[in-house]
Parts: sequence; C-alpha cells; structure tokens
Amino acid sequence: MIAKIAAVTVVAGLAAASLSVRADVTIRLFAGGSGQRPDLVRKALDAYEKTNPGVKVVTETGGATSEQQRQYLSTLLNAKDASLDVFMIDIVNPAQYLTAGWIAPLDPYLGPASSVLNAYLPVYAKADVVNGKIAALPAFADGMFVYYRKDLLDKYGLPQPKTWDDLATGASRILAKEHNPVLQGLSIQGAPAEGAVCTFLLPYWSQSKELTGAAGELTLDKRAAVAGMNMWTGLMDQGVIKRNVAEVKTADTVNEFKAGHAIYAVNWGFAWNHFQADMDSAVKGKVGVMPLPSMPGGTSTTCVGGWQWALSAFSAHKPEAAKLIRYLSSPDVAKMLAEKGSLLPVFPATYQDPGVLAQNPWFKSAGDILTKTGRARPVTPRYSEVSDAIRTATSAMLGRSMPVADGVDQIEGRLRRVLR
Repeated sequence: MIAKIAAVTVVAGLAAASLSVRADVTIRLFAGGSGQRPDLVRKALDAYEKTNPGVKVVTETGGATSEQQRQYLSTLLNAKDASLDVFMIDIVNPAQYLTAGWIAPLDPYLGPASSVLNAYLPVYAKADVVNGKIAALPAFADGMFVYYRKDLLDKYGLPQPKTWDDLATGASRILAKEHNPVLQGLSIQGAPAEGAVCTFLLPYWSQSKELTGAAGELTLDKRAAVAGMNMWTGLMDQGVIKRNVAEVKTADTVNEFKAGHAIYAVNWGFAWNHFQADMDSAVKGKVGVMPLPSMPGGTSTTCVGGWQWALSAFSAHKPEAAKLIRYLSSPDVAKMLAEKGSLLPVFPATYQDPGVLAQNPWFKSAGDILTKTGRARPVTPRYSEVSDAIRTATSAMLGRSMPVADGVDQIEGRLRRVLR
C-alpha cells in the first residue's frame, strides 16, 4: 500500500509542477563505495530501466570512506561539473551541499516536504529539509545501538539497563564475577573522529537538550553537556570503560566486541553482520540489541546515520533524475536493500515486513529504536566545523588532557563562532 502511495505522490508531484519528462535520456549516478552496496543499487536501476524503457542509468562508484567520497564530490561540484545527475551523500551533508549551490531542491519536482516525507522515519523531516526545501531523500538508514552479551546478562540474571548508571552497576557485577582481564564493561568511541560527536551528543540529548534551535542557532546547555561528559569519565573511573578510550575508533569497538572483549558496545547498525557472520566472531548467537540508556530522569535517544540521494544542481536532466531519486527512495527499493543487503530501511513500515524480518530478525528492535529515539546531528551548512569542534574536545576530555568544564567551554566558544 505504501509503495502505491509513493508512486501516486511522484505522479502528482510531477503533474503539479507541469513538468515534461523526456522519453529518452541517460542519467549518470554516483553510487558510493562498497559499503553503500552499489551492486544492489545497480539491481534496483536495472528494474527501473525495464519499466522506463527510454531511460538509461550509468553508474559510477568509488571511495572507500565517506570522507574520500565527499572530497571527490566536492571537487566535482566546485567546478560546476555536470557529469553527474544523481549522487549519494552522508546524512550530515544536505544543508552544506544545498547552501553551496551544489544540489537542487527536490520539492519543485516531487511536492512539498510535508507530504513527501511523512511516510519516512521521523528523523528525516529534519535531516533532509533545509529552510523548508527537500535537499535530499533517504537511501538507507543507520543508527547507533547498544549491543550486549545476552549470554552474560542471562548468566547473572540482569535486565537490559535503562540508564547509564544501571549499565555501570550490571557491568561491574559481571566484571567482578568473570575474572577476565581482557573483558571490559562498555566500548564507546573516543578518538577524534565522527563517532566522538555522537559520544558527546548521546547523553546530552537524553537530558532532553538540543544543540541547535529551529533557526540553526546554538542552544548548548553547558550544565547538561558537563553532566554527560562527567558520566563518561565516571564510567572510566569505575573501570567500566577502559582508560585509553580516547584512542578508540568505530572499527576498534567492532573488533573488541566481536572478540568477546566487551559486555556492552555502542556502535552503528553495520556492526551486527560482523558479530553474526564474520568467521572470527566469538559472539555469534550471543548478541542482543537494545536502546541507548539515558541519563537519570531522561529519555533514550540515538544518533541516526545513513545515506541520502541528491540531485545535482548542474544536471541537464533534473525532472528525470528527480523521478529516479523518488524511485530509489521508495518502499520497494528499501525492502530489497534490507532483504538482500541487510541495509536498515528508511520507512517504519518496512521494519514490520515479514520478508524483511525473516532475513533480519533484529530489525524489529532496530526499527523501534530508530522510529522512537532517532535524532539528527545539527543541520547546518557548516557541519564539518561543528563536527571538528565537538570531536576534538570530546577526545581531549576523555583522554584527560583537558578538564570536562574546559572542554565544554571550548565547544561552546567554537560553536558560537560557527553557528552565528
């Protein structure tokens, strides 16, 4: 039913804008690197070409990391190169690309944001809308979850913790009983990379605080920020988080948990397949997924990631490319990506699909978490500067080279200059 609604929306949006879509056109699309599964994107494009016989889509891939892909696209778009019509961008980049004049808003072709985005996960109404314009449409989602050792919690009769204090208490009990010198209570990311931005935001958000307001202005609550960072350093002092956490990156957490060296781990959705499918995984069949704990009296929140489809401002085929983006961001494609690639869907309804759940039973928990607790990082054209300010100070605070109060002051000072 949702797929039919999506199709009707496309037709209505195109008709409302009185657009003329050419019958014969070649669209050039950048599908990212291996992590974005360009092989499955190609499968979706083959199906699209069959139902749109006048359209040919040529794909381009490359870039092992999001940073490499961003550098490539920035070079291309800065030169106003029209060789790409459609490309994937990270969830934190729509505001930057739209403000730079690199991407064209999609609403003139598809309709207003309020009608186009209402079937998606709630977070996209903020992440992909800039000044009321649809800057991009979601390709597939990602999010931060707490992975935990079901076998160890069951062994000691412990429930899923609701707060970080509860997690610390349970982890300390397990550590004391297990007598395993390589086992740690909780693995998080503290290295000065993007993961540290979410490390800073997770306890801050859970206190019902926002970093920016509706107009993009800074709304940092320093007391809540200090409380969140003191919580992390307190877990370090209790021996729940290891002392060198300021050196830990996303891949390190994956490897630590996969090796059986952590009771809990905060990481992205892609980690699940490593835990369950990698030949060297010591935790296969022992992993649970739960929402992020909160600060006392707060609510669980999680950091949403993932990739978006954007329309090049320099494309000579905007109506045709916009129609293709709508298809690539449809429930049918989301279902295929979930079933064949274990990529997290961007629609709440897809998380209830029997075929999807048969392939990925853990999506039931993931869908609840993303739908109810998902949050977008600050939507700003200067996100790279925001990220740098937060990640460097967060790593310094976790590394104990900077007191927490001073680190929060530094974040506030830098963000006030960026978010003016």
